[in-house]
Order: sequence, then structure tokens, then C-alpha cells
Amino acid sequence: MKLCRYGPHGQERPGLVDGDGRLRDLSAHVADLTPADIVPSAIARLRAIDPAALPLVDGTPRYGVPVAGIGKFLAVGLNYADHAAESNLPVPPEPIFFTKAISCLVGAGDDVMIPRESRKTDWEVELGIVIGTTCRYVEQADALDHVAGYVLVNDVSERAFQKELGSQWDKGKGCDTFGPCGPWLVTPDEVGDVQALDMFLDVNGERMQTGNTRTMIFPVAECIAYVSRFITLHPGDLLITGTPPGVGEGKKPQAIFLKPGDEMRLGVTGLGEQRQRVVAFDLAALG
Repeated sequence: MKLCRYGPHGQERPGLVDGDGRLRDLSAHVADLTPADIVPSAIARLRAIDPAALPLVDGTPRYGVPVAGIGKFLAVGLNYADHAAESNLPVPPEPIFFTKAISCLVGAGDDVMIPRESRKTDWEVELGIVIGTTCRYVEQADALDHVAGYVLVNDVSERAFQKELGSQWDKGKGCDTFGPCGPWLVTPDEVGDVQALDMFLDVNGERMQTGNTRTMIFPVAECIAYVSRFITLHPGDLLITGTPPGVGEGKKPQAIFLKPGDEMRLGVTGLGEQRQRVVAFDLAALG
């Protein structure tokens, strides 16, 4: 299944994308898609619904964050060896993970805003995991059984904030609008082999990133199991798993960073695509 939330910000409705790619309204069955609606029993109830019986949604509405009320937003860094190399960093012996602020989450097509005083805002296409059952000291062999679904995420990052203001990566990772997520939550049965997914990201029509999840240093199951040793993961928590090479910071002979007016397009096999317009800092626009 492809589950989503659509409509204006703050007024999203639950939806389902059918086998023909048409958006259908789920609000007669659930009030919203929350962590309680993606646990195994709830997913089973949604799966029993005939998509053809759901009302079609007209037009091309905005897609919001696929799950409302995400509790934690965690990220694995330097999880592709070639990305570590372009960042001039060694391949980590164990997974590196950090947090992104929940407040940075936005919909798949929402604007990305350059933060105030930013000099080095960058892009990162990533595979995201949404947890469906509580993970605490989970074994790697069982880790994927705890996944509700997968999402496309753009881990937007401000490199100067991340690396030049001390050692706390979080400073450059959680700025407002730095977490475009969606358009859909795709259940594992529809994704197939999560370690065989192509990834790409374009800026202004030029291909910047090309990769495949098979080249992860630490595969998805290991990422989940490792994080669960230190932090309990609950239904609705989001974990993103690293980016392939091609980020702006690593471009040669000179780094390239985002500026107002740029447009990003990115995708992961089976998880849909995102498009974002980059806009200048505007405190009033943040509400």
C-alpha cells in the first residue's frame, strides 16, 4: 500500500494511492494517519479495504508528511563509502547517528528555506524507515519485522552550521524546512528488496546524485538494530539511512550550494518523487 496525507498544511486528510496511481480518500475509515494507524493491526484493517470503493480525489493536491505526529526523527550519517570519501572522512567502524528536529519536517513538494546566515545549504536524497512496532535491543535478523513502511526524505543540511560551529551535527540538520518527507508511506511488501533501490537527486535539471541502497555500509536492518541498542524506537518514529555521493559539498573543483530560485527533484525506486523550490529566508513565512 501507498498511504499518504494530502491537502493544505494543517488540514491534511488521510489518503491511499491505488494501483493505477490515483489518489483516494481514506477519511471515512481513519481520521488521520498517525502512529496508531500504522501498527500491524491497523495496517491490516487498511489493507482489507477495497481501494476501488474509496472516493477519488480530484486535482493535484499538496502531499503532507505521510504520518502525523512523528515522535523522533533520527538519521544515520556517512553510510555510503563513496559519500564518506567525498566528504574527506574515514568510513565509520560503527553507524554514526544523530537527530533531526521534528520541526524541520515538511511535505514532499513544500519549499525549502535557506536559513538566516547560511552559506552552505546542501541536499541529500535518503531512504527513510517508519517504525511500526516498538524496537528495543532488536536483533538484526528481526529488525525489518518492525518496519511499517518506507519513505523518501531529503536530508537538507547546512554544512557550515554542521561542521564549523563545533562538533554537533544537529546544528546543521534541523533547520526549518530541512526535512521534506513523502509523498507516501509505502508498506514493505510493495517495496521488495530494500537493499536494491535506485536513488537520484537533480538540481535545476542537472543530475547531482546517483546511487543504490545496495552500497550502504550498514544495511537497513543493521541500522535499526544498532540504533535500538541506544534509543527505543516507537511506532511512527522516522529513521533515515544515509546518502550516496554527489552532495554539493563534495563537488569538484568547487563545492556547490543551494541558493534561492534553485529547484530540487529527487526519488527512490517505488517511493515516488519530490520536487522542492529553494527560497530565501523569511521569518514571517515560517509562521
